[in-house]
This record gives sequence, C-alpha cells and structure tokens, in this order.
Amino acid sequence: MTNENPIVPAGSERRDAVREKAQQVKARQRRAKALRRGGIALVAVAGVAAIAFAVTSVVMPTLSKPVLSPANLDQDGISVEQDDDLSSMVASSLSATTVEPDEARAATTSAVSIRVYVDYLSEGSAEFEQTNASQIAEWVGQGAAELSYHPVALLTAKSNGTKYSLRAAGAVACVSTHAPETAIAFNHELLVDQPSVDTDGYTDGELASRAAAVGADDTKAVRECIENEDFVTWASDTTQRVLEEPLPGTDGVELTGAPMILVNGRAYTGALDDPAEFAQFVLTVSSEAYYSTAEPTESAEPTEEPVPAETEPTEEPAPTEEPAPTLTPAE
Repeated sequence: MTNENPIVPAGSERRDAVREKAQQVKARQRRAKALRRGGIALVAVAGVAAIAFAVTSVVMPTLSKPVLSPANLDQDGISVEQDDDLSSMVASSLSATTVEPDEARAATTSAVSIRVYVDYLSEGSAEFEQTNASQIAEWVGQGAAELSYHPVALLTAKSNGTKYSLRAAGAVACVSTHAPETAIAFNHELLVDQPSVDTDGYTDGELASRAAAVGADDTKAVRECIENEDFVTWASDTTQRVLEEPLPGTDGVELTGAPMILVNGRAYTGALDDPAEFAQFVLTVSSEAYYSTAEPTESAEPTEEPVPAETEPTEEPAPTEEPAPTLTPAE
C-alpha cells in the first residue's frame, strides 16, 4: 500500500505548488498596482486635458484674432485739416474763452505744429481741451497751426477694472476708421464730457451711441467696431510704444503723462487752464522758428552784392510782401 495522496502533494511537489501559488499572488498584486497607477495617470491626463481645453478656449481666440490697425491716422494721431470746421465742432460745448490780446504777432514760414497726447480719463486732458480748443481752432482755420490728437491709455487701471482709457482710445480709432469726418468731434466729446477717475466709465455701447450722436454716418460699422473692441490691442501697443521710445519729431522728449502738448516738438509745461499762457508759448516757439529760418537770408543779401541806396527800400521789405500765416491769441 502506497502513501501517496493525490490531493496533498508530498515533498518537492508541495514546495513547487506553494512557489507557484506565491508567484500567482505576486502577479495579481503587480497587475492591481499597475491598474491603480494607470487609473491615476488617466485621471491626471484627463485633468490636464480639461485645463488645456479651458485655456485654449479662452486664450486662443484672442491670440488668433489679428491685430487690426486703424485707418486715417498720422503717426497714430487724428489730424485736423485747415478746411475742417473745427470751430463749429467745439462751439456748442465750450463756453466763450476770453484771451487778452497780445501785440506780438509771429509770422511763420510754415504752420506751427501742435500735437496733443490725451487720455480720455485724464482730468488735465479735459481741462486743456475745454480752455484751449477755441483758440487752437482759430489758428488752424487761419492756416497758422497744424493740430493732431494722439490717444493713449495711461489710466487704464483707474476705472474699476473696465479698462475705460484703453476702450475709449480704441473707440476713437474705430470712428477714425469708419467715420473719419467725425473723429475730431468724437475726440472732443470724450474729452469735455468724460467720466470721473475711479468710476466704470462709459460702456462700449454708450461709446458707440456717443459716436452716433456726433454725426458718424456708418453707425453700424462704428458700433460693431467699438463693441467688438477691434482696436483695443492697437491702443495698448501704441501706448506701450510711446512710453518706451522718444516721441516722434522731438529731441528725445518722452511721454510722462497726459496731456502732453508739443509745439514744434517742444513740450508745453505751463498751466493747462490758462489759454493766454499757452498762446504766448506758441507765439514764442513760432517766432523762434521764423527768425531761425529768416536770419540767414537777410544777412546773406547785403554781403553778396552792394546795391544803390534807392533800391534798398524795395529789397528790405521783401519778407513782408508775401502774406504769411499769423498766430494771435483768440479774443
């Protein structure tokens, strides 16, 4: 009779069975661990994918949206032409400004250049426009001055997060592009009737309505441009550029705030609410420009060729024979 039991293996067979069973248990444990790791990895991947989708949905439309450039601007500014009826644009909203007459008149060989950098939330920009627009309009009408306004957004953080300065500058660019005949009137409207600092400012819809109110013809295109904020990125880029580089046409003058008024490239640092002081500054700058160009021609004439005394009176008044634009403070 044998001692073999088919159920309980003996000797080495039992050890082999135990070893095999242990290996099976380890294999199941490895598979379970691998599955757990795989599940964690899948959850992590799903989370990253969800975040990536959210970021892509928000950011990519902005990144893929082309940066549009407005039309009808000169060095990012709105230029006022001599035949523009600027006086009528400003007369309805400005009270009469009296400036004491100045006996000095500055004859200019060319019109003096006046460039005004404005922020539509800047109280100083509003103050300068309110008190000086009338006399500047008169100079432009006489052909004695060239005027341009350059929107910048320096007070973007001062409107409770609505970025009003940036949106207003973009709105002016919209009007310049789609209704250029009313760009100056719109610029003037936003300056003299501006919201207060640390308020929300006007909404995009309200900006579009104001553009229509000043006479913009293509109101649909203007409204869509403003409400879609087509030129907000342009306004941001322009502001950044003028803060990093000297202003065009100047001897290294940098933008330090708004308003900044440049007369023939020289910064005006006087009172913003004193039109007489500003007029005197313009007269001084234009006089210097005139004499700096006139003196060489006057000094050259006598040394080139002596002339009889009777002919001298006909040559010396030569500078006054040709009419030139004049700058005088508005009364």
